[in-house]
Amino acid sequence: MPVTRRTAAGAAMTALSFSRILGANDRIGLGVIGTGGRGIHVMTKFQLFQDCEVRALCDVYARRLDEAQSKAPGTKTFSRHEDLLALKEVDAVLIGTPDHWHAHTAIDAMNAGKDVYVEKPLCRTRAEAPLMVRAARVNERVCQVGLQQRSGPIYLEPLEKYVRSGALGRITHIDAIWHSGPPRPLRREPAEKPSNLDWARFLGPVKYREWDPAQYWNFRAFLDYNGGKMTDFGHHWLDVVHMFMVERAPRSVSFAGGIYHDFHDGRTAPDTCNALFEYDGFSVLFQSNAYALPGEYGITFHGDRGRLFVHRNKYVFTPAQKGERPEVKEIPGDITVDHVRNFLDCCRTRKRPNGDVGLAAVSILPPLLAVESYLEKRRIRFDPDRLEVLPL
Repeated sequence: MPVTRRTAAGAAMTALSFSRILGANDRIGLGVIGTGGRGIHVMTKFQLFQDCEVRALCDVYARRLDEAQSKAPGTKTFSRHEDLLALKEVDAVLIGTPDHWHAHTAIDAMNAGKDVYVEKPLCRTRAEAPLMVRAARVNERVCQVGLQQRSGPIYLEPLEKYVRSGALGRITHIDAIWHSGPPRPLRREPAEKPSNLDWARFLGPVKYREWDPAQYWNFRAFLDYNGGKMTDFGHHWLDVVHMFMVERAPRSVSFAGGIYHDFHDGRTAPDTCNALFEYDGFSVLFQSNAYALPGEYGITFHGDRGRLFVHRNKYVFTPAQKGERPEVKEIPGDITVDHVRNFLDCCRTRKRPNGDVGLAAVSILPPLLAVESYLEKRRIRFDPDRLEVLPL
């Protein structure tokens, strides 16, 4: 059973039990590749557990390394992930790089014999997903993708109680909503690249271009680096759809939206995203638009016996019967802790984790196909068996 943030004593006992079995000094050595805001945040969740120790850090920007090292004193620091991966004392890595580096660093890490916790979205292109799965299987590595809903009790409980039990009935449509506020002009400072930032290394597999602070500080606004809101938010919610319904890709994808708040600052990722996915027997409407009052985010499953709404800290089941009161449950806290604990457990048991790369390789397909639909301005038909886009 995963350790939740409400049971810190349980987490300590889990760590203690591992120590008794494997020896008091047998801790999982962690390397962190990409020490921006999210990378440091997830690193601190690893540090909650006594059977894990952060031993090395890597980033292209020395200032970010300094910030991370202030939270993990005594760690070795690197600007190239290959040098970190050469360390024998590193058993596993947390990858918090921008999305365009996810596949490359994860594959390198698994080839180097490291287990991997890689932030979502899994990858930037459809072609990268099977390569990541192959690296995990060939090298017999644990690869957990940061789709923390897979480990959250707030999701696991209603999945069993209302969906798998049949209480919700037949589900024919799902609304997945994650709006944000209106965008702002992209950052233009510093005009001159910091001397301790390796811009060419940041670009990596992306075609070279001169220093652009907007692209470094706001990489999610550029489709060269990621899929924008479709993959940033969409991979989370489409993965929940797959978790609750079927681990299978859709048959078609249609995108509507675009850059409706245009500051003429070079951005290429749409701020208004509406994507309709047609699966076998049900449809999904994902929305992530730019509203002054975004409203509550979450996923709503519509069944013929009721309705289930769920997000990271709450679920609400509303029965279809007249007069029945909704069932509401709230669980505060950050489910990332549960997901990290599951990963550490699997590093020891060698079982596949809750957010295994094989599952993520399928759930990343819908948002990536939506990006293709946006770029090609057409409805995309897809073969979920052969995992191929069908001809026009």
